[in-house]
Order: sequence, then C-alpha cells, then structure tokens
Amino acid sequence: MPLILISGYPSSGKTYRSRQLLDFFNSKISSSPDPRIQRLSVCHVNDQSLGLQRSVYGESRTEKDARAAEYSTVKRALGRETIVIADGLNYIKGFRYQLYCEAKALQTPSCVIHVGTPVEECKQINTRLLEDPGVDGGYPQDVFNDLVYRYEEPNGMTRWDSPLFTVPYEDEKPPFEDIWDAMIGSEGKPKLVKPNQATVMKPAADQDYLYELGRITQEVLQIILDWQKDHQGEGGAELPLGDASIIQLPPNPVSLPQLQRIRRQFIQLNRQHELAKSGIRASFADYLDKSLS
Repeated sequence: MPLILISGYPSSGKTYRSRQLLDFFNSKISSSPDPRIQRLSVCHVNDQSLGLQRSVYGESRTEKDARAAEYSTVKRALGRETIVIADGLNYIKGFRYQLYCEAKALQTPSCVIHVGTPVEECKQINTRLLEDPGVDGGYPQDVFNDLVYRYEEPNGMTRWDSPLFTVPYEDEKPPFEDIWDAMIGSEGKPKLVKPNQATVMKPAADQDYLYELGRITQEVLQIILDWQKDHQGEGGAELPLGDASIIQLPPNPVSLPQLQRIRRQFIQLNRQHELAKSGIRASFADYLDKSLS
C-alpha cells in the first residue's frame, strides 16, 4: 500500500502533520464499509520510533546510519495492506528517489507532503524546543543551520516527488481527502503503479529452454569451425547453418575465443527472455552476423 513521504525543514512540524494524517487515515479505515479498506493498517516511521537522537545529524557517519535505519524500516513495512508514513527529514532528493523506487517495485503509489513552514518560524520553534527540557525535540543550533542549508526542496515536476502536496504553516490541516484519493482512491479497487523493467524480478527460465539455447548455439559454432578447418585461407563465404539460416563469414578467419565470447553474450541476453526454440538458430545467426561485421 502507499508510501507517504513527509519532508520539510528541521522543526517545521513534520511529526505534527504526520499525526494528523495518522488520525485521519485510521478514522477513514475504521469507518469504511469496504472490506478492502478495512484490511488496511497505517505504519508511522520517525526518529522516535527508530530510537534516533537529533544529534545523529551532526556527523556524516551517524546521519548516514540514521538514513539507512529509516530506509530499511520503510522497506520492511511496505506491503499491499500497509500505508507507510515516513516522517523524517527526507531532505535529500536522492534518498526520496530510493524510497520512491521501493514503492514502485511493489506497484504501490507514493507521494510527498512538503511541510511548508518558513525558515524563521522553524528557527523559533527549534529554539523553544531546546529551551524546554520536558520536550523531546530540537536540534543543536549548528546542526539546524547545516540541515537548512542542505535541504533540497521537493519538486512536483519530478516523478519521485509527485504527487506533491504542500502544507503551508498557516493551514489548520493537510488536504486529507486529496491525499486519500491520490493514494487509496475511491473507485473500490486498489491503485497499482506499473514498475520499471529494472525493478521487475524476472521469472526463472525453463531448464529445457536453457539446454536448447546452449546446444543450438554450440552447434552453430561447430559448423563455422569445421568449415574454416576445411577451407583454410578462405573467407567471406555464405555458410548455411540449417533451418534456412545463413551467416556471412568475414574475410578473415574467426578465432574460437571470439566465437565463444559472442555465444556467451547471446546466451546472457536471452536466458531470461525466452525465444521460440525453433527460432534460436536464426536469431543466433543474425546476432553473429552483426557481431562479426
């Protein structure tokens, strides 16, 4: 189910907005008559749930570990029946892209909610948090300034930051219904996202197919080697390979290592994408032609 990324300056009120969303989603789920909706749950991931202190953002090593902890937790929580609210700084666009790819690999939608609190307001909130010992929050001043400087604001024109919902500081609440419709939908069926080919786990190829792929390509190599052995010094011939397949040999003899390299490349390219067994010889002949020309 959907991934909702919360992003904003430090001390901008991200956790407050996240809890508003959490309450709204839980209320929406509990009051829905739709069995599909009733099965949903909401997972809220933030620094507190991960046991992280604000001071971890003061050093690159500990900050990297903090991002890794958020990433792995979100990845584990993502599922067909879990809405994940990732309430962290999420200020690096590359990190948001990583989480976007994880959601897309599961064919589930994602969005970014930008908590649009002005920097000066964030600074005042952060100062109040630091002065109150009874409140868990507040970043050391040097860490706060550094995080503000490095913040990469979400851009709704990029696919990993869209749809983008900006919540101004003055607004009482986020656009709950718009976020619900974008992530869950109201059509009575789940929203699916088409994954990139690079993120799709390909099915294992049939063992018989792999055997035939190796056997036929080796036969073709042997035909070429036998012809070169019987016609030493000759080249440029059109050599029939069977099944009406023909290969145009180059003017100079082709070495065994060169042929084996081309065969390995062809097998690697086609071991997951199954060719019709009757077309393996013709496809390999065409691949050899292009590789040797």
